Amino acid sequence: MQTIRYVIIFSLLGCSLAQAQILPTFGNSRTGGSGMQFLKISPDARGMAMGGAAVAVTNDASAIFWNPAGITGIDTCKIHVMASHTRYFGDISGNYVGLVKKVGKLSYLGFQVFSMNYGTMDETTEFESKGTGRTFSVSNYTIGLTYAKILTNSFSFGVNAKYANEGFGGTTIHNALFDLGLKYDVGVKHTRFGINFSNFGFNVSPTGDVSVLKFSGPTDITSFSKVSVPGVFRLGIAFDPLHTADHVLTVAGQLNHPTDNNETVAFGTEYTYLNMAHLRAGYEFGSDEKYIAPSAGLGLKLPTRFVNMNIDYGFLAKSRLGNIHRITLAINIR
Repeated sequence: MQTIRYVIIFSLLGCSLAQAQILPTFGNSRTGGSGMQFLKISPDARGMAMGGAAVAVTNDASAIFWNPAGITGIDTCKIHVMASHTRYFGDISGNYVGLVKKVGKLSYLGFQVFSMNYGTMDETTEFESKGTGRTFSVSNYTIGLTYAKILTNSFSFGVNAKYANEGFGGTTIHNALFDLGLKYDVGVKHTRFGINFSNFGFNVSPTGDVSVLKFSGPTDITSFSKVSVPGVFRLGIAFDPLHTADHVLTVAGQLNHPTDNNETVAFGTEYTYLNMAHLRAGYEFGSDEKYIAPSAGLGLKLPTRFVNMNIDYGFLAKSRLGNIHRITLAINIR
């Protein structure tokens, strides 16, 4: 009963926070209402391959993004390290490093660094559509710390504190953000629930200056409107209709409720053979950028005497963004 009370209180708190951000700020039309969109990008190949339905199943360093309570899943190792690389169109790439360490019988600490690399771009204006001869760059990165704890045999919670930076031309946005998460194992058919509230922070104004060419000549702009962050509420469930020593089939579903866009629903599945080989697929319904086909991926676990190594690959094809490739390498130090 105490665990159920935790779940109810946590859910009501999250819903009230989500309502407080959505209604007064965005009203009925929320699309494009926030900055720092890179905070929505997941870091791992497994989550992408499952269509983003990962909040209830994540149990490694990727949980720092999906659900910080999930880092309690590394119970069988002392230190877990994950590195991920994502390849987008136009030479755009994303890189992620996460580390989780067990620091007590029931407590865990995590650390993450995520960055996006867009390269150098040519500057264009309304008057010089072929270029001004100048270049600019965009930078996005976030650094964060995570704490998670197992409260009961079936219930755990986690919290992230992170610093996010977004730079565009001569302006920079700095923000401090928080994430909350919980995970609850029902105990029937390996059913588990996950709840995550991401990117809670204050609206902040960019700093710096931008030179804009107007009819009257160049003008420097140094005052900017405040920029909000893309908060997201995620509610997920997963269960194993097949769970034996040799074969495990996991099915997951997830509701995503962002503060700056429409809701989406994601479904994913993962088949594991001998706890070594993984096949994954998923689909997200309602996203602005349509899927050409379901996302897919595979993984391989390579056990050794002192460490276990996991290599995962995820693939996603979208109508305008094109093909997205992501590879993740994780090492478990026992």
